[in-house]
Amino acid sequence: MADYVLSCCSPCDLSNEWIEKRDIKYVPFVVSLDGNEYEDDMGITFSPRDLYVKMAQGADAKTSQVSTGSYIEYFKKFLDEGKDIVHVSLSTGISGTFQSAHIAAAELMEDYPDRRIYTIDSLAASSGYGLLMDLAADKRDEGLSAKELVDWIESYKLNINHWFFTTDLTYLIKGGRVSKTAGAIGQVLNICPLLDVDYKGRLTSREKIRTKKKVIKRTVEKMVENCEGGLDYAGKCFLSDSDSELGDQVTELIEETFPQLKGKVERFDIGCTIGSHTGPGTVALFFQGKKRED
Repeated sequence: MADYVLSCCSPCDLSNEWIEKRDIKYVPFVVSLDGNEYEDDMGITFSPRDLYVKMAQGADAKTSQVSTGSYIEYFKKFLDEGKDIVHVSLSTGISGTFQSAHIAAAELMEDYPDRRIYTIDSLAASSGYGLLMDLAADKRDEGLSAKELVDWIESYKLNINHWFFTTDLTYLIKGGRVSKTAGAIGQVLNICPLLDVDYKGRLTSREKIRTKKKVIKRTVEKMVENCEGGLDYAGKCFLSDSDSELGDQVTELIEETFPQLKGKVERFDIGCTIGSHTGPGTVALFFQGKKRED
């Protein structure tokens, strides 16, 4: 058993069962829905599916990152157990939580000089972040030390490819990622933007595609273009969604395209934190592939 804790933030969008099985600890973000606060705790307190329904009905969803004080409280319990910590944070291109974790770690290591807290910017989000954590758990279980694991994560994290689309521009408009004018035109033309997470961990719009059928096809084409081994890809493939029917369609096309992934696409909900910004009608695909360079 490793003498350190592998840790992350709840917007890694894995299931509670999955994260427990892999022995990964996490710190929850907070979601506010029409003024009522809920912990984003892998659906234990509040189901992402319920969130999507309420958002579609017009509920206002907002998120809060973890404070430095909360990180201190969270990290301290592991330090008191005599454990070092490898904590991988949600991308700095999306949230400021890494800085809070880094400050907390620095403060605590003054009080615990014999312990180490490693903080890492994942440059990832949603189940792409979850995929990085799952792979890190594999490396931990292979026997890597905390420092060896940190080095591996830093060297490999940009090989996690993120591609996703939304069929409802409402929430990208609300979040300011699409202008109201462009959004209105896009909705009339049935535009489904195809986005990724770039090498700086930022959400980036790549293509504007008309119709759901075409954006599903293009998403899987991006996987063909960027995954390890092309059509022979046999690595891990995670998919998260806020629309099960669309997620089913993408999964079916992946399994038709990549014979070795038949029955091996791992499915998750887009969690409450990420879902508060992307909204219903979103599907996100994650896989191991070419290093993100732009």
